[in-house]
Amino acid sequence: MAFTIASTAFQNGGPIPRQYTCDGKDVSPPLAWTDAPEGTVAYALIVDDPDAPRGTWVHWVLYDMPPNVSRLPENVPKSGELKDMPGAMQGRNDFKHGGYGGPCPPAGSAHRYYFKLYALASTTGLAPGASKQDVERAIGGHIVATAQLMGTYARE
Repeated sequence: MAFTIASTAFQNGGPIPRQYTCDGKDVSPPLAWTDAPEGTVAYALIVDDPDAPRGTWVHWVLYDMPPNVSRLPENVPKSGELKDMPGAMQGRNDFKHGGYGGPCPPAGSAHRYYFKLYALASTTGLAPGASKQDVERAIGGHIVATAQLMGTYARE
């Protein structure tokens, strides 16, 4: 079986519902993953938009999720440390705050939002508030597998 990530809120390649964007409640969508490889010690999740006008825009950085976690509920708290997931930390997004920041593209064509989940052979050891670049450096060489979900969003 392949390591996969999915959402009950939208299909891979499909539109992200408004409630998960800056035009709605701006809450994180529910996510679930299956078939994590043996040897997974932690997970990291990075959500970004490569279609942003000034280069890739980071919407969410979440790392050091325990290996027994296989889902994230809708509306994950935006705190640095997640009380329901001991050890899990959230980094800073490009909106300059921690936690999830939903799609908020300029008017025009739809942007793509990639939810990239990494199964890791070790934790990062990073404190809350790390950047995407910090996390990518910390996980380099420790990635056991990667799963990806892509959604789209266009503002009216």
